[in-house]
Amino acid sequence: MALQRCTKHLFNNVRVCTSLIQSMKMCSGGSTSVNPKPDADTPIFPGVQSQWAESLELIHPHSYNKFPVYRVMDRNGCILNPSEEPQLESEFVERMYRTMILLNTMDTVLYESQRQGRISFYMTTFGEEATLIGSAAALAYNDLVYAQYRETGVLLWRGFSVDQFVSQCFGNCEDEGKGRQMPVHYGSKNHHFVTISSPLTTQLPQAVGSAYAYKLANNGRCVIAYFGEGAASEGDAHAAFNFAATLNCPVIFFCRNNGYAISTPTHEQYRGDGIAGHGPGYGITTVRVDGNDTLAVYQVTKASREYAVKENRPVLIEAMTYRLGHHSTSDDSSAYRSLAEVKEWGSLDSPISRLRQYLALKGWWDDAKERSWKEETRKMVVNSLTRAEKVLKPDWKEMFHDVYYDMPAQLS
Repeated sequence: MALQRCTKHLFNNVRVCTSLIQSMKMCSGGSTSVNPKPDADTPIFPGVQSQWAESLELIHPHSYNKFPVYRVMDRNGCILNPSEEPQLESEFVERMYRTMILLNTMDTVLYESQRQGRISFYMTTFGEEATLIGSAAALAYNDLVYAQYRETGVLLWRGFSVDQFVSQCFGNCEDEGKGRQMPVHYGSKNHHFVTISSPLTTQLPQAVGSAYAYKLANNGRCVIAYFGEGAASEGDAHAAFNFAATLNCPVIFFCRNNGYAISTPTHEQYRGDGIAGHGPGYGITTVRVDGNDTLAVYQVTKASREYAVKENRPVLIEAMTYRLGHHSTSDDSSAYRSLAEVKEWGSLDSPISRLRQYLALKGWWDDAKERSWKEETRKMVVNSLTRAEKVLKPDWKEMFHDVYYDMPAQLS
């Protein structure tokens, strides 16, 4: 029942496409018949479902209602609408919170290790923990994930160990990628997580291709593709949206709108209604969510997955959040935003703080558990770091393995 209510709220009450249709007096869908029945009251042009207008009106981009931001909790962890609370078991919500703390600790330790020269590169997820853990928790384990590069928490939720993360960042012999990738470019076939690529947005059309294969196989699985709002400016994003819509693919496009594409703020990236505004234009069911509300992200992703698999259609999720850390260890965000801005966001709307308050209000968490788990996670990560540092690097010959079907004689 909770899922039905969530689905109704997201895709009916929010009226993600219908609100645009009514206010703009247009329709974003395409004609399903090449020879429609003539009707004097409706246009019969191919590729459009619309209506006639006898008075000229230029449609202004601000003349219709913007996508609302769906949320479940306020910033103090209080449920706003009891019917929207997902009714999760205490152990499940506690696992979500523990994973967020572990992710935060791992980010802190590995970021510091890069500054000490122990690893070459790192990217943190500070401020975006809810978007990652909330969405990952709502997926089926065998749903395929195409990540951008800030989705460490998704893989962590699926059981990729701290040792595996650290080994990948060091590129040692225990790294499943055999040291061939940059740090934080994780991948794991066992966890249904496609290896991350450095070029921006390449994962989106690839995800659509995989989703189309899932549709043909009728296997009940879906694909989720994560990307930032900056990646939506790339041509690959628009190609992916159109392919997914026209081929009716079970894929979730999950946009982390964190305010900045490296140093470019959102107001310089687009003039429309965020990334959610792209959805109706391509005929994609769309929803915008508070990306700092773990429960809201969970609800939206769960409903989106159900819709994508049942209807064999794509869904676009825009999660509104804020990147508290630098873009990467190669970036100094103080050059393009004030420290006061970052501090305000950190104290105003921390995803971890909000979920902790929810747990506390339920009586499922206390200060003693908090201290104990933080100490345990730091020991866990530091021990993994110390051990991984002593593991040998892969033999240089490994760079040629898994490349050729038959190894050329000059390389063997």
